[in-house]
Amino acid sequence: MKKILFPFVLTTLLINISNAQTFRKADKSPLDYAYLPDHFAHDRKEGEKAIIRVTYSRPLKNGREIFGKLVPYGKVWRTGANENTEVKLYQDVELGGKRVNAGTYSLFTIPNEKEWTIILNSDLDYWGAFKYNEKNDVVRFAAPVSTLNETLENFSIQFEPKGEKQAIMRLGWDKTAAEVAIKY
Repeated sequence: MKKILFPFVLTTLLINISNAQTFRKADKSPLDYAYLPDHFAHDRKEGEKAIIRVTYSRPLKNGREIFGKLVPYGKVWRTGANENTEVKLYQDVELGGKRVNAGTYSLFTIPNEKEWTIILNSDLDYWGAFKYNEKNDVVRFAAPVSTLNETLENFSIQFEPKGEKQAIMRLGWDKTAAEVAIKY
């Protein structure tokens, strides 16, 4: 009996050990962060605290037609890929001319050719825009759209300081960028 049981137990252990060492592959749309002020910049001041942090996934263009096709005009978009894009405001700010209290929100957009509707929503921690509920919108405002000179392969969000306690948050992909004015 021991001669039969030992090889069985050994085989089972080896299978479990080999399975335990399997890692999932990297996401096709990697997770990234954007900070205001830019915590990755070389000229950032020592001890400078974040005002806004955006956590988002960065899908690739991969030769696809993005706005108006993959991301339809006039429909709610999760603004990135995978889990909802999340905006953490460390203090009260003004976004697109609207006052927003400090807190954590999901970011949705409704892209159109000339402007996007930017939406901060109180629902958090879910995948995509499938369960988006307009009743939980905290704020909505329009953001102007511009055409980029070069194609942006990955969806990207970045902040650019614009004078005393002001900045622009740019959301860009393919040849399109939307700009959100920020005062803090």
